[in-house]
Amino acid sequence: MNIVVCIKQVPANDKVEIDKESGTLKRMGAESKINPYDLFAIETALQIKEKLGGVVTAITMGPSQCAEMMKDVFSMGVDKGVIISDKKFAGADVLATSYTLSQGISAIGKADVIICGKQTTDGDTAQVGPSIAEHLHIPHIAWVNEIVDINEREIVVRQNFESFSQVSKMEYPALITVEKDINVPRLPSYKLMKESKGKEPIFLSFEDMPDKDLSRYGLVGSPTVVEKIFPPNPDIKQVYIEGENKDKQIFDILKEKKFVQGV
Repeated sequence: MNIVVCIKQVPANDKVEIDKESGTLKRMGAESKINPYDLFAIETALQIKEKLGGVVTAITMGPSQCAEMMKDVFSMGVDKGVIISDKKFAGADVLATSYTLSQGISAIGKADVIICGKQTTDGDTAQVGPSIAEHLHIPHIAWVNEIVDINEREIVVRQNFESFSQVSKMEYPALITVEKDINVPRLPSYKLMKESKGKEPIFLSFEDMPDKDLSRYGLVGSPTVVEKIFPPNPDIKQVYIEGENKDKQIFDILKEKKFVQGV
């Protein structure tokens, strides 16, 4: 089994810098961590490998500092790491990001199962995974809560919705995105950390992409434009309303801030 997990570095806190010209986050040099939802995708991939055998490859798009993130996933049991990194990919929206990742997956060879976290904590679109599958022309199921069964030919998964549960089957190659209740991610292993010391990820640039049409990558290949982006206001304070006439107190606060008018 060739299992590919898509992962991403996200800001580790809310102290981020914004590129005023492009409206994107300045990721190089910023404190970062593995996207929390991707930990569940990694664990899902490792459990599939333990059952069926195979190779787990983690792939990401980002700056060279992603190599530090790959050390963490190696210590969890991931076999290979691939970093797609090139200035031509900067400023990508969902469409350009998913296309770049699909090209990177194609460049490293056939994948039987591609696993993504439900979404990222910095974008929250939950669209990259399904978009990768559409670019690769393979079936996909999002928001998977459980892998009911899996073998060398197909995967059976369960999705839990608000009022019903759905079980679906797909043959390979296929892509799933997983919810956070699908498993409990394992911690990095000290033994694997020692064994993987010196292991380096593979770097892919624009020149390694099967499709070299620049109009499909980065800011140029992004049809959506961010009009404005800014870090959260650190001066926001909570106000507790106590005593009687709470509705009047709330009204007076809103009036003072000019959110409402009245006497």
